[in-house]
Amino acid sequence: MIAAGHLQKPESLLHTTETLPETSMSTETHTTVPTRTAASGYAKLYLYALVIIVIAGFVGPVSFNVGPGKVVLLPMVWAILMGAAIGLARPYMPGALQLDIGLQFKSAAVLQAGLMLFIAKLGLLVGNSLPEIARAGWSLAFQELGHFVGTILLGLPIALLLGIKREAIGATFSVGREPSLAIIGEKYGMDSPEGRGVLAEYLTGTVFGAVFIAIFAGFITSLHIFDPIALAMGAGVGSGSMMAAAAGAIAAQQTPEVAKTVATFAAASNLITSVVGTYFTLFISLPMAVWAYKVLEPILGRKTKASGAESGSAGDALSEGHNELSGKERWGAWFVVAALSLVSDLLLYKTSPLVALPGMVIIVACVAVGQFLTDMTGRKVPAVCWISLIAMFLTSPACPWAAQMVAITGKVNFLASTPPMLTFAGLSIAKDVPAFRRLGWRIVLVSLIANAGTFLGAAFIAQVFHH
Repeated sequence: MIAAGHLQKPESLLHTTETLPETSMSTETHTTVPTRTAASGYAKLYLYALVIIVIAGFVGPVSFNVGPGKVVLLPMVWAILMGAAIGLARPYMPGALQLDIGLQFKSAAVLQAGLMLFIAKLGLLVGNSLPEIARAGWSLAFQELGHFVGTILLGLPIALLLGIKREAIGATFSVGREPSLAIIGEKYGMDSPEGRGVLAEYLTGTVFGAVFIAIFAGFITSLHIFDPIALAMGAGVGSGSMMAAAAGAIAAQQTPEVAKTVATFAAASNLITSVVGTYFTLFISLPMAVWAYKVLEPILGRKTKASGAESGSAGDALSEGHNELSGKERWGAWFVVAALSLVSDLLLYKTSPLVALPGMVIIVACVAVGQFLTDMTGRKVPAVCWISLIAMFLTSPACPWAAQMVAITGKVNFLASTPPMLTFAGLSIAKDVPAFRRLGWRIVLVSLIANAGTFLGAAFIAQVFHH
């Protein structure tokens, strides 16, 4: 959250020359503040992003062992750290190099737009996998409910007891992977408390998730409470690295034959989580988390230094005026994120931009059509749904050109867009440092508990249906 005092410094707000009234942050005040971000400002933002992507690509992944597990720091981690460093260094940088508060808010808006490209790519992967999902069986289908309900049942009450407010919704409605960022970003904005919560969950899972879930899954397996196959289904949390870590910990305690079965079911479960997870989080777990928050917060809520104002703060008011992109800005964000994804694909996966370009064009087209349908229907159906449905159709057996679409879009690596997205997340994060500092260790603990909840919830439901 940005302190109100910062709002009195006109040089920090989108290069404006007007001061804001100290006593009011009303809607009328927003309309009188110039929202122009000069072309040079956007050029600075995108140039920073390009430099970060290139450096992160050259550094590449770095791994090291921690006890029985391994920590893998992917380029996306370097991207968000470098972006955050640039934002935090603003007071010490020459004026021409500073990334002011207005551009940090715009970076969060670009992140929201760029996440839609990831959703489109996910939909293109899903469509081709629909027959495989249909053959997975009821136990695999219903365990998905446990993945998302488990995060709420364990994580939300503890978050409230620790004094966390609306950030608890974003941190516990799912395990907080890329689709969850997109859902929260579209519904609340990444500058909202819910946005900070899901971003904290994402960062915790990225840095600590694999090690934590490996240790936790190994411990639960050693108790012999669950069938190994049920545990394998619980391991498919929607993250490849976390799934592999959990499945490895489970398989290590089985016979070679059972270990192979564990790997198979974990992969199938992870596929289902990736396929239907977007819809579960959007239509089931997020409404459930919001409802549970309203019911439990008056009962379990505590006032600590992690507690913040629910609404009406100056920082939230400022974000409301600047977190929406115009049509031209949105198209610019899509093209820039697409171009940066091609650069990332080249550096990390050695894919020529000319080879990946046709697939990226299809991805951007899916996003553009989905956004058009969202606007035409009065935003009654979220863009996430339209975009994923369009993309799924293009590679599903129902589409006569599915084989060609799979071949073309398959040239774009699934993970190539994550460094650009996390770059813009990093470039926008400095404005939220006071809020993250206030949440501190509490949000990390809640994120780890949510990860434990998704594993246990899915394993329990899988155990019931498997037997």
